Amino acid sequence: MAAPFRLRVPLTGRNFPDIGDSLEVSFNGTPPEGAHVQDSTRPSRRTVLTATAGLTAALAVDGTAAGAAHAAPPAGDRRLSALISRMTLEEKVGQLFVMRVYGHSATDPDQADIDANLKEIGVRTAAELIAKYRVGGIIYFTWAHNTRDPHQIAALSNGIQHASLAQPRGLPVLVTTDQEHGIVCRVGKPATLFPGAMAIGAGGSRADARTLGRISGAELRAIGINQDYSPDADVNVNPANPVIGVRSFGADPEAVAGLVAAEVKGYQGSRVAATAKHFPGHGDTAVDSHYGFPVITHSRELWEKLDAVPFRAAIKAGIDCVMTAHIQFPALDDSGDPATLSHPILTGILRGELGYDGVVVTDSLGMEGVRTKYGDDRVPVLALKAGVDQLLNPPSLDVAWNAVLKAVRDGELTEARLDESILRILRLKARLGLFEEPYAGGAGVDRTVGTRQHLAEADRIAERTTTLLANEGRLLPLSRRTHRRLLVVGADPASPSGTTGPPTGVLAAALDELGFTATALSTGITPSAAVIDQAVAAAGDADAVVVGTYNVTAGSTQRTLVERLVATGKPVVAVAVRNPYDIAQLPSVPAYLATYSWTDVELRAAARVIAGRVRPRGKLPVPVQRADDPAKVLYPIGYGLSY
Repeated sequence: MAAPFRLRVPLTGRNFPDIGDSLEVSFNGTPPEGAHVQDSTRPSRRTVLTATAGLTAALAVDGTAAGAAHAAPPAGDRRLSALISRMTLEEKVGQLFVMRVYGHSATDPDQADIDANLKEIGVRTAAELIAKYRVGGIIYFTWAHNTRDPHQIAALSNGIQHASLAQPRGLPVLVTTDQEHGIVCRVGKPATLFPGAMAIGAGGSRADARTLGRISGAELRAIGINQDYSPDADVNVNPANPVIGVRSFGADPEAVAGLVAAEVKGYQGSRVAATAKHFPGHGDTAVDSHYGFPVITHSRELWEKLDAVPFRAAIKAGIDCVMTAHIQFPALDDSGDPATLSHPILTGILRGELGYDGVVVTDSLGMEGVRTKYGDDRVPVLALKAGVDQLLNPPSLDVAWNAVLKAVRDGELTEARLDESILRILRLKARLGLFEEPYAGGAGVDRTVGTRQHLAEADRIAERTTTLLANEGRLLPLSRRTHRRLLVVGADPASPSGTTGPPTGVLAAALDELGFTATALSTGITPSAAVIDQAVAAAGDADAVVVGTYNVTAGSTQRTLVERLVATGKPVVAVAVRNPYDIAQLPSVPAYLATYSWTDVELRAAARVIAGRVRPRGKLPVPVQRADDPAKVLYPIGYGLSY
């Protein structure tokens, strides 16, 4: 068993680690009752701690991972290198992969998950996956049934660690997920869910970003997740960006940089590895790299001033990991290869010019952006040759794993090249304290996850993000005396994982709690003429109407709905529940709020603003251009009204 040492410190869209399809943001219902951590899956602490006694002192450094140097002390590196020297080539190859697996348990998943694992991976369980391929990391997804409830997640994490440590020369596992908050969350209620990045950008508080990272990190660590693929360091300057958008802190590179660095400090202070993504910058594209191959046309000079700024800040803050982007960036590499496979971008710029020597992980290798030019057997090999350390979620692990093994045996890759990446991975595991204590504890789950204090902090942060863009005639805040009866209509996109949903229902319930009488009527993202007629008729019995909008376009029937509601003469308050750009398409609405997401915490904050319980304090972190002339700005960065 590996020795601990002390360091305080056929593929479908569902196989992507980043948001790209509705399955990743679906509400999966309530968690099962009575799920607990099974301590029987754990070797005794004495067994774990005695395996590599002597490494503790050599690798003990600063008390937190935040700000730690990426190069471990020489004695620590020597001991880690000694571990590597005892590994077989097959074990080394496995250590480079981070893989999905179906099931709520490492050894006893449901039969449907066993069947899915056999079909996609050729194993039955997570334990078998580790035994066969010796993977260095596992990524959790909601759709893979990994994240039912906190105690179940902790038990799964412990089962994974036990399965790996029980192997000959076993090593602890990096257990990862995408917990960005906002529209991308894999661990839902009862865990604390915070506003997403663009909402935090609207709040503009680095202290809030750091608090988010600290609390989210503590809760993830308590359930055995030790790496988060967050924060998003992309500067979103394209309103039509289909994949980043509100996952970015905003369009001002300096503001984004400050919030990225703060969130990194928060996560790493809670002993969870943070990951800045998507290098070299995915913020200016109209193509989703899950399904296409985006091209960024920025000049090298513009990249330096825009895209590079947050990544430099993340590196300065001691970022543990950087995720690559499956984008073509001709100004940085004119070969036509995606950045994930680009030696000039990853080794020349990221490692050479920016001086980064931490772990580099690919975005999902199942995404179309990295599969367009090369086959699935070539992609992992080319990624390693470009400078990548970890290969994330390939469509076929067997194909990818054997391709890397063959490349070493054929001399295309050297074993020394693998050792470089494995050393970085083991340094990260050491900084996270995984050799000392890889397991989550049942009591820690209850003391940490979704506590009253954490939930209250999320609500307070959300209140500082809601942005008021229009308020003609001082319609807001609404008075219970004059506008008691409210009709809440609008788009009801699939609720982000682990939140209550649908948005109209959550907003109506929150307004009810604030003393209004609110009726919810879902009209959908593309309301039909009949549905619009129904909403207009229902408005006749209301004192005011609250309508949620979702990515309104020039041809959207959401525009027709809102215009018909305004024409009734009833006061109309619109709430943009995703992109703040909606207001440009709806100039007739007298009052408009932006929440940047439709998660519970942000909708509740919007309700409190509507009711006047709190005043709106958010400021636009992105500009809103005119719908009829995108070259002109309707609302600039920093715009926001208040009462």
